[in-house]
Amino acid sequence: MAERTSSGPLMEPPPAAAAVALPAAAVTLPAEVRERLAELELELSEGDITQKGYEKKRGKLLAPYIPQIQGVDPSLQRDHRIQVSAQAPLPGNKNPKSRATNARDERFRSDLHTEAVQAALAKYKERKMPMPSKRRSVLVQSSVEACTPPDTSSASEDEGSLRRQGRLTTATAPFPGLAHPGAEHWFNRVIQGSSSTTSSSASSTSSHPGGRGANSNTTGNTSTIPANNTALTANNTTNNTAVTSNNTSVTANHSSGGGHVLNANALADLMAHTQLGVPVNSRVSSKIQQLLNTLKRPKRPPLREFFLDDFEELLDVQQPDPHQPKPEGQQMGPLEGEPLEGGGGHRPPSLLAALQRWGTTQPKSPCLTALDNSGKAVYTLTYGKLWSRSQKLAYSLLNKLSSRNEPLLLPGDRVALVFPNSDPVMFMVAFYGCLLAQLVPVPIEVPLTRKDAGSQQVGFLLGSCGVTLALTTDACQKGLPKSQTGEVAAFKGWPRLLWFVTDSKHVVKPPKDWYPPIQEASNYIAYIEYKTSKEGSTMGITVTHAAMLAHCQSLTQACGYAEAETITNVLDFKREAGLWHGVLTSVMNRMHVISIPYSLMKVNPLSWIQKVHTYKARVAVVKSRDMHWSLLAQRDQRDLSLSSLRMLIVADGANPWSISSCDAFLNVFQARGLRPEVICPCASSSEAMTVAIRRPPESGVPPPGKAVLSMGGLSHSVIRVDTEEKLSVLTVQDVGQVMPAALVCVVRVEGTPYLCHTDEVGEICVSSASTGTAYYGLPGRTKNVFETIPVKLSGIPVSDRPFTRTSLLGFVGPDSLVFVVGKMDGLMVVSGRRHNADDVVATALAVEPMKFVYRGRIAVFSVAVLHDERIVVVAEQRPDASEEDSFQWMSRVLQAIDSIHQVGVYCLALVPANTLPKAPLGGIHISETKQRFLEGCLHPCNVLMCPHTCVTNLPKPRQKQAEVGPASMIVGNLVAGKRIAQACGRDLSQLEDNDQARKFLYMQDVLQWRAQATPDHPLFLVLNAKGAVVNSASCLQLHKRAERVAVALTEKGRLNAGDHVALVYPPGIDLIATFYGCLYAGCVPVTVRPPHPQNLATTLPTVKMIVEVSKSVCILTTQAIMKLLKSKEAAAAVDVKSWPMVLDTDDLPRKRTPQLYKPPTPEMLAYLDFSVSTTGILAGVKMSHAATSALCRSIKLQCELYPSRQIAICLDPYCGLGFALWCLCSVYSGHQSILVPPLELETNASLWLSAVSQYKVRVTFCSYSVMEMCTKGLGSQTEALRLRNVNLSCVRTCMVVAEERPRISLTQTFSKIFKDLGLSTRAVSTTFGCRVNVAVCLQGTAGPDPTTVYVDMRALRHDRVRLVERGSPHSLPLMESGKILPGVKVIVANTETKGPLGDSHLGEIWVSSPHNATGYYTVYGEEALHTDHFNTRLCFGDTVTNWARTGYLGFLRRTELTDASGERHDALYVVGSLDETLELRGMRYHPIDIETSVIRAHKSIAECAVFTWTNLLVVVVELEGSEQEALDLVALVTNVVLEEHYLIVGVVVVVDPGVIPINSRGEKQRMHLRDGFLADQLDPIYVAYNM
Repeated sequence: MAERTSSGPLMEPPPAAAAVALPAAAVTLPAEVRERLAELELELSEGDITQKGYEKKRGKLLAPYIPQIQGVDPSLQRDHRIQVSAQAPLPGNKNPKSRATNARDERFRSDLHTEAVQAALAKYKERKMPMPSKRRSVLVQSSVEACTPPDTSSASEDEGSLRRQGRLTTATAPFPGLAHPGAEHWFNRVIQGSSSTTSSSASSTSSHPGGRGANSNTTGNTSTIPANNTALTANNTTNNTAVTSNNTSVTANHSSGGGHVLNANALADLMAHTQLGVPVNSRVSSKIQQLLNTLKRPKRPPLREFFLDDFEELLDVQQPDPHQPKPEGQQMGPLEGEPLEGGGGHRPPSLLAALQRWGTTQPKSPCLTALDNSGKAVYTLTYGKLWSRSQKLAYSLLNKLSSRNEPLLLPGDRVALVFPNSDPVMFMVAFYGCLLAQLVPVPIEVPLTRKDAGSQQVGFLLGSCGVTLALTTDACQKGLPKSQTGEVAAFKGWPRLLWFVTDSKHVVKPPKDWYPPIQEASNYIAYIEYKTSKEGSTMGITVTHAAMLAHCQSLTQACGYAEAETITNVLDFKREAGLWHGVLTSVMNRMHVISIPYSLMKVNPLSWIQKVHTYKARVAVVKSRDMHWSLLAQRDQRDLSLSSLRMLIVADGANPWSISSCDAFLNVFQARGLRPEVICPCASSSEAMTVAIRRPPESGVPPPGKAVLSMGGLSHSVIRVDTEEKLSVLTVQDVGQVMPAALVCVVRVEGTPYLCHTDEVGEICVSSASTGTAYYGLPGRTKNVFETIPVKLSGIPVSDRPFTRTSLLGFVGPDSLVFVVGKMDGLMVVSGRRHNADDVVATALAVEPMKFVYRGRIAVFSVAVLHDERIVVVAEQRPDASEEDSFQWMSRVLQAIDSIHQVGVYCLALVPANTLPKAPLGGIHISETKQRFLEGCLHPCNVLMCPHTCVTNLPKPRQKQAEVGPASMIVGNLVAGKRIAQACGRDLSQLEDNDQARKFLYMQDVLQWRAQATPDHPLFLVLNAKGAVVNSASCLQLHKRAERVAVALTEKGRLNAGDHVALVYPPGIDLIATFYGCLYAGCVPVTVRPPHPQNLATTLPTVKMIVEVSKSVCILTTQAIMKLLKSKEAAAAVDVKSWPMVLDTDDLPRKRTPQLYKPPTPEMLAYLDFSVSTTGILAGVKMSHAATSALCRSIKLQCELYPSRQIAICLDPYCGLGFALWCLCSVYSGHQSILVPPLELETNASLWLSAVSQYKVRVTFCSYSVMEMCTKGLGSQTEALRLRNVNLSCVRTCMVVAEERPRISLTQTFSKIFKDLGLSTRAVSTTFGCRVNVAVCLQGTAGPDPTTVYVDMRALRHDRVRLVERGSPHSLPLMESGKILPGVKVIVANTETKGPLGDSHLGEIWVSSPHNATGYYTVYGEEALHTDHFNTRLCFGDTVTNWARTGYLGFLRRTELTDASGERHDALYVVGSLDETLELRGMRYHPIDIETSVIRAHKSIAECAVFTWTNLLVVVVELEGSEQEALDLVALVTNVVLEEHYLIVGVVVVVDPGVIPINSRGEKQRMHLRDGFLADQLDPIYVAYNM
């Protein structure tokens, strides 16, 4: 079972949601089976049964009706490690590997663990996961097949590779009729209904495409099969798909009503047209559907009953499972090691005394042999040389280094030792030289670059130790990075260092009478060993002379070291076991050390075994990695013998995978003389030094032990040996007995250090003379770790001696053997259960690792997201692994970890080979990897996020309560003392102004009057990109041009009054003149943005649509655009023959119109205003003559516009307030408008501001896109603008015209940047208008400044307003949208009940004013758009007034300020468009809030847009940076949305800058984006489907 097929790429099984396949003939299920299935469904949906249990029982029920493949257990049929039929070989098996390589693969994996993983995977029902799609340029090392081609086949290519799967399915299908992938998937849908496919993630929202409401009960309408479904007959009505034109809204409904069932034969036809209600050619949506199918209901503990206030969005607190295993043993007592033997007169008083003794009495005795990279011995250091060279160095350091005649170093000063791993001789001399000089050596790694992983932390350590001098070798010093002066460069975070080269030519011989002081071992610091903590900080552990000596003595006794023994050391000699055995204890016993450098091991992994053989070494000190490597290389070696070894010390014997290395090593080398009892694992930590070691066989100790422990028990810190679940076990070997003269106990990890029970896992603590004593310079941490006092449950201390925490997790087994199951550094506490990073690595490695990832290059760590730890696995991918293989491997790793550890992996990332930060001697720098992951600079090439399965502590979805009626709301507001939220602008009838235009009912009359009264008064100036006036019009000129247009319309165009005319012009005077020409002729103008010549394919259809929908009978335009409309390029985009009559107005005859048209009533239609809303709906509103005049009057009064005024407008003139300001207001008020077409800013960003400064304009209007262009384009150029005399101090009000929530950060940035040019911070404000009323609010010139409030974002989701202080968590700033215009009344109403709301309550803004539009002319995209938008009444309170519904949520708040009339000022705050809001988990989210969080997540995110698709949240981000950063964004986006909004992102799409469509007002067109995404038109860099 554990054997893998040796085929090439892994073959996918036929996609199915369950392990069933249908026979070709229709199957009739008996009634009782159907009833039982329905009950099971109910149990699953109620949470009474787990998903696993449900599948098991369901499988049993259906088993008799499913044909089985002979001899294969049905639950395994779909597992692709079984060759299903011998006759049908797998088509992927093009190059079968030879058996030998496979066998070699198997040999060095933990067989036990691998079998467990393989069995777990076999047992796991293979879920079909949608593979992420990636642009070809991002494929770091991909195969050709990995790229998803545009889909042309009729069947949806679920993984972009189903063509191959299709062949496979045919080969293995048990019957010929149904070789289509996914038939059983359909069967499953019919039987299983919604429960198995809910995208629950604890959200219990339904997940059918366009299905039921978000808060509906999941079992409701699809889970049970109606009783009359006796046969599976064809009935296509099951699939109620409504596919509207150009796929704008694709919905599907799966409520299987009366007797809708499917027959297998009907499937093929049905599936050719739809894939679960989604048009099949949309590859994206089929992947999303696959994702929905993957999202299983997470394992959730039952919820407690507690009252949930809406504000207390309590995260689901994980309650301890009442059935979890608890320790049952006795309380353990401390464990004592054997006493330290006296050793007679041999025990030296200190380590230096031993060195002196051997250096003087045995000077020729070899101490250390150094090898080069080819394995040759290059130098052997004798004890005499070590003694004399150390003395020389000690003398030089003390006497030859001085500054200002003071010695540079004093006894006790710290000195850095910077020596490469390949030079043990120089290191040893330097180390003992420092000790002889009474200096404290601090060995560190050689910094290779200025940005080494963790190098900055090492700098902090050196700084805190007060290091000023670094010792190094000549060769090493030459290799260090240099500054321009030739000195060693300053490394980031490092103190200023003096570098001293210790080679013999730089040291001097001491005088004859100089002797280093050799004292007894004292409690002064001997050396400082560095250690990197879990968080990545580097700490220095101080070791005293006495502890150093005691440790050497206890190691000598435990290992039975004898004088002059030979020992091979593969470990790093600068720290831990390499230092303790190979530098310190060896000198005490006059041993000969053969030091194997890491660089040699990389070239020749067998080198250490060869040296054991050559030198007949008695002891070798290795790590399990070295044993593993040597297995890979041992085939070619014949004549190696390990019979001389009496002890093979495995320094990392505490690792869970060391046991497999030890076993495999023994298997192979037993034949070469290795005795089983020689292998001696040991456990150690930097703080406590050696904790326990297995004694050599001759010392008469009990035989080694193995423990097979339940993984589930361990996760609760309990030891359980017997386990029913044979898969999830951990096999550990003992690490021998406690060290001599040491006292050991096991204490609880958290809280007070109580002693553990005998069957409980805890942290091992040691009390002995041979441990470290402190973290240098960190007294607080030192007290916690080095001065722990373990207590019994009664509270009595175990001993009066302080204990040192080892950071090893373990227990004491039988025969007083110590077992270690993990390290504190690798401990991950997920939902209250403990998991060890090393165990997770071992499981990942057991999933066929050698093909796709590098064995030693996997990092596992946890990150805190949403108040719990989440597991992240990062591995390096082999360059030859294809996308698909890697994805396969990733999904299987997820399943294996889920099965064996019962924990979900939050994120699995693969990075290109050799890109993870390395620790100095191989291995991965975990904390640096984690740091890079969190900062978004890991640059993975494959990512799989599984938030749906991991995050089970989301708040409960909000249940909508029965709404309180409007009457009780009013009463409630009165009781609470709140006024009704109603406000109005100044009363028009009270305002007496000398407004001459008021006496005219129609705009065309005003223009004629102005042409007579002030013919030469300039009304318009149009500027080009250089700031020059390219066109202008006085009152008379405009009137004359309008007359000529009117003549052309009546004579040339033969148009009648009331005909609609489309005006397709670039921004300019032509547009204004033709508008008035239409009014003169009695026609209804429709302004249309001209198509973009470079982008006809997307812009021309919109023009065509507006022309058609507005029923225009004629198009007026320029000659150039006319040619464009009828060009070849245009014909490719639209049907050019169907344009109505097109007239160009470039050369019109100068004729005077005989009679201007007079409308019979002001209520008649003046013009149509068309615009595409952000939700993608094209809506045209009707503006009557009366509304047009009222609008102009309101704006004139609010902005105090008179003929003597000048205003600057940088807006698009085609719809809304932009059109009114551009075409109407100047004619009505007589002021001069300086028109700046926004398009010109693309060539000259400073055009608008220069114009404002040049004409000393007091009032100016712009759009958000213009403001953004200025902040981005001119942010760094304010100085240059000042030199060009741009001065903005003249501006009193600068208003942003918008139909959205004010973008407070943009307006503040704009004010801040241009403050230097004199712009007043109070000048910038916003306006608010919408389709029903283009100008509701405008700041104007009088009245108080706009106010800002802070609201709680969590309350907004519940449709409430809760004001909070600035800076409080979850606070959201909202700026008032300007002052309500004269004549406008505003009220806030409940969206559902249509009752009025109180002050500071969130509701829909309703508006009543003389300039409201009179209705929709037509709505394209939603024909049944509510007629009550323009004409609705409150159902309570003032039921007489007619209101128009704006479709925007907001609230009114009475402020302390007073307005112009002396009343208290009512501020209107717009929160967002109702149509745009996302209903998720029963709450209402505004896209902009999620987008703001996402943009903050990473510096390379330029823009972001979110939308929902089948209850999945889709986040599209624009990447401003290199494509290799694309996958970094996936995790960061998912994290930030979880943390700040409690939402799980379903799909993350990374696209190029500029892909998110933005309209002329600078608003995101999210629905266009959504349609583009679903039609697969975005050309994304990467699409990640979160599991």
